[in-house]
Amino acid sequence: MKATAKIATLTAALTTCASSAFAAGSAASGGGLLIWLFLGFLGLIVATQLVPALMLMVGIAKGVTSSGEAVQPTK
Repeated sequence: MKATAKIATLTAALTTCASSAFAAGSAASGGGLLIWLFLGFLGLIVATQLVPALMLMVGIAKGVTSSGEAVQPTK
């Protein structure tokens, strides 16, 4: 237990000392056009993937809540 306390104390001390090393040196600018296009493209990918995911979740919910027996496909 003492080893865990020592490790936790050391980690906390190092984190407090090292946090200023990761701080931004200057104020961030608004970003250029390419940054906004890249973020828009990523947003488009996420939105496109949400449609099939929502359809799958609705199908699962309908399958779980239905009380009928499974229908065998005809050959």
